[in-house]
Amino acid sequence: MPKIRMNTEYRNKLYNRIKDVFEKEETQERQAFMEARETFTELQTHTFDVARAVIERAYPSTDVATLRHFKKKYGDPCDVVAKDKCFYFAHNEDYDEDDNQVETKSHFDFGLFGNLNGNEYSGQEDTEHFAHAYYREELKAQGHNPDIIAQQSGKDSNPHKTKHIDANNKFLGKSNSSYDDDGNIGMTKTFNEPFHLDVIGTSHCRSRAIACTKKEYELFEQWRVAKANVVSKHQTWIDSITKQTDQLKIGLKAYRYLSEGIELATELGIKLDEAELVRTNSTGLTIYNPSNLASMIKGMKNKNQTREDKIKARLNYEKQSVN
Repeated sequence: MPKIRMNTEYRNKLYNRIKDVFEKEETQERQAFMEARETFTELQTHTFDVARAVIERAYPSTDVATLRHFKKKYGDPCDVVAKDKCFYFAHNEDYDEDDNQVETKSHFDFGLFGNLNGNEYSGQEDTEHFAHAYYREELKAQGHNPDIIAQQSGKDSNPHKTKHIDANNKFLGKSNSSYDDDGNIGMTKTFNEPFHLDVIGTSHCRSRAIACTKKEYELFEQWRVAKANVVSKHQTWIDSITKQTDQLKIGLKAYRYLSEGIELATELGIKLDEAELVRTNSTGLTIYNPSNLASMIKGMKNKNQTREDKIKARLNYEKQSVN
């Protein structure tokens, strides 16, 4: 049998099959990412329970109910109670070198796209990186690229990167405005909803520092570090895959024959069938067996067909492709 020459389609097939295996391998980097995500999820609920106690201590439910009563009675002038998921917590149990009390405060956001560093105006990309990594499997299942920010780390903004980030955010239901929490839908709304609490005051949260103990504050910081760790571990894992796939691209580009790519996969412990690669198109459908190919060619002919005939022909083709 003559050797099959390598071409762009075969290179892409080999690259995607091997890359998929790289992503599913139980490496130390992947395990560290999965554990970081689990740790954050566990801390999120526990930390919010503590936050709830702090908020209700500052804004008793009886006061909230009274103010809501007055709002109902007098309208907007008494509209001072609102739901929020981000809070400035502060404690003053530390002292400076002159033995003066020092206030320590920071911003803590329990939302999916909440900041990772205590600055409510922190870089948007970090918050998006967390959200995409947290829902990585769901995004992958829909054909999106949840690793785009990690893959493009250190690179300037570009249309390719922006396209994938926007697609991820849209799938997750992120509001177009970081200040419009009500605009969130879908998975973002579902994630955020359990973490809203009643607060009193008409000003933004940055000017509404809520007193807590140092121990409570340290727990909030531990939770935020766990959130940032999801991003850090995800970046490390994707970096390790990128290094491998960069070398993979170089090797596949140099190969002249498909058999060389198959041999590479075999050496990597990945079993691929040359015949299967040849007879499938880029989407994996088998099109080169005579029956399927004939059906496809017939469908290209200009002839009068009813809408029902076209649907029937397409269903038959897809059924044959699966079989």
